[in-house]
Amino acid sequence: LCRMDSLLYLLVYPQRPLLTTRTIELVGYDKLGAGQNATVAVMSYSGYDIEDAIVMNKSSLDRGFGRCIVVKKYTAINQKYANSTSDRILRPDRTGPGAERMQVVHHSNLLLLILDDDGLAAPGEIIKPNDVYINKESPLETRGSIMSPTGQTDSRYRSARQTYKGPDGETCVVDRVALCSDKNGDLCIKFLIRHTRRPELGDKFSSRHGQKGVCGTIVQQEDFPFSERGICPDLIMNPHGFPSRMTVGKMIELLGGKAGVSCGRFHYGSAFGEPSGHADTVESISETLVKHGFSYNGKDMIYSGITGCPLQAYIFMGPIYYQKLKHMVLDKMHARGSGPRVMLTRQPTEGRARNGGLRVGEMERDCLIAYGASMLIFERLMVSSDPFEVQVCRVCGLLGYYNHKLKAGICSTCKNGDNISSMKLPYACKLLIQELQSMNIVPRLKLAEA
Repeated sequence: LCRMDSLLYLLVYPQRPLLTTRTIELVGYDKLGAGQNATVAVMSYSGYDIEDAIVMNKSSLDRGFGRCIVVKKYTAINQKYANSTSDRILRPDRTGPGAERMQVVHHSNLLLLILDDDGLAAPGEIIKPNDVYINKESPLETRGSIMSPTGQTDSRYRSARQTYKGPDGETCVVDRVALCSDKNGDLCIKFLIRHTRRPELGDKFSSRHGQKGVCGTIVQQEDFPFSERGICPDLIMNPHGFPSRMTVGKMIELLGGKAGVSCGRFHYGSAFGEPSGHADTVESISETLVKHGFSYNGKDMIYSGITGCPLQAYIFMGPIYYQKLKHMVLDKMHARGSGPRVMLTRQPTEGRARNGGLRVGEMERDCLIAYGASMLIFERLMVSSDPFEVQVCRVCGLLGYYNHKLKAGICSTCKNGDNISSMKLPYACKLLIQELQSMNIVPRLKLAEA
């Protein structure tokens, strides 16, 4: 790898497709493998393959099917400032507070350092979430001239360490570290961090026909069905993906791939015979299959892996070129109990990157109202979100404040605390009331006795 791409997905064992077309050859796409030939059985199995999900064979995953490497780039810039101060990179503390974030305990209880003596992460080191990969400091004063009595520039520094934020429980490796200068002439340090992933539940796969599906379950090979020849499929696809989508090309690919494996040539999978005579018709593919002892329609006699008895139906089975898509469950998984909040509205932050909450929108609110779950909607929209206690005047209906000296609520408009009630409100509601007041609209709260 020479390029420092910001994000790169690499398949570890790419293969070229067994079934190609004239177009693919003209483009040269078959020379650049982007997927793997998986033996696919078209059958229902266990209910975990409903709605396009696929059932995967654990043993074929162990052998490297669908394994990929994710390479991410992290950059750090050593900035120069107007008063000729600049960021500095320090040699890491080997002892003292914060030292454990820069070193890892190895299995032989030796301390292995992530950071080299130059304060940068060393290539080949294992890096975990919250580990420091650059020990940087920034000056506190960046404007005006700072001169000490000796004439040397002098400045105080604050720590600006950069820590690795990756998925929890995953061990990634620092792949490469490159030093270069950016367009302003500042030192730019780029870290490539790589992470090997094997397919897991929720990862997305697709054949070249747009038949995409996520992995629904991973089954041991012992429980997988197998053919008379002892061939076990790599994945099982639900037959309901065919009728409404009419991806006839996928069926032809399965037949052509099976014939190609048997006779050792790359077939052409164009759905309609081309006048130039390149396309293999289904009839000629069927002849090849029959010649090599298969059924003309590509179906096999299959034995159940659980009972060992033959299945009542013949199963359409053969190789199809599958690609692993970049949508992996590890990058999308998100849940939160409590966490960071926005300063302005005091409501939970938004988005997975900021460890945000899961939003109850208008439609979800409608569902809760329709169920009559009034305490649940109260809990979702206020108690777990942004509850706030306000003092409301019963006379003028405006917000007051709580005087800690007098231990009583005071109304700012009436200038007394005789008719003050305390109530809970979402903080966003209180904010709205005050924003309206700033535009000369007076919202008044009319209280009734509870």
